[in-house]
Amino acid sequence: MAYEQRGRPQNVLFHSDQGSQYGSRCFRQRLWRYRFKQSMSRRGNCYDNAPMERLFRSLKTEWIPTVGYMSASLAQQDIRRFLMQQYNWQRPHQFNSGLAPAVAEEKLKTVSGIS
Repeated sequence: MAYEQRGRPQNVLFHSDQGSQYGSRCFRQRLWRYRFKQSMSRRGNCYDNAPMERLFRSLKTEWIPTVGYMSASLAQQDIRRFLMQQYNWQRPHQFNSGLAPAVAEEKLKTVSGIS
């Protein structure tokens, strides 16, 4: 979804941990098809993937109800809302001087002249 929303960019780096799903032939073929370069964390080093670990911590502690969801489809819908609206467009991030990630990216595009 991010690939399509950004106009199918070139030279994309896909970073992940060493989960079996990311090392599977099917997944690696998909990356190859889109011409993505794969990058994996070193085994047992959570700091390599700190931004994603932080995202999941925020999701778990700030958003997901302690009682869970009534169905997988409700969970998917609610988590999508968190990621695509709350986390990307509204939630301030200290790293971005208090701006949400998508707002910081838009500001960077304006400054750099990238459309």
